[in-house]
Amino acid sequence: QVQLVESGGGLVQAGGSLRLSCAASGRTFGSYTMGWFRQAPGKERDFVASISWSVGITYYADSVKGRFTISRDYAKNTVYLQMNSLKPEDTAVYYCAAAMTGDPIMTMIRRYDYWGQGTQVTVSS
Repeated sequence: QVQLVESGGGLVQAGGSLRLSCAASGRTFGSYTMGWFRQAPGKERDFVASISWSVGITYYADSVKGRFTISRDYAKNTVYLQMNSLKPEDTAVYYCAAAMTGDPIMTMIRRYDYWGQGTQVTVSS
């Protein structure tokens, strides 16, 4: 049974930083792609970033490019999302997801097989 557990969310002022973690368990993720999505109140869930676990190729939404960095730690089976220069419009629940494919460009929700429970990020102005 695959489990994804996010942590690291919280309240931060605009311009600040947070690092989200996604601890993955239940199988070997070498052939997977991991992604981060976010959902603001009243809005659809949107793609943020993805990474192929095996080779570490990354892909970002335009809205976060240059500010957010996705990475993975093999030894800890954990994926991270480093978020810098945060803006109020980054406020959302952030979700970690896993897809049984090595394709690093994975922007569509329906292509992911497993999801975490989400962690709240609030950026104050």
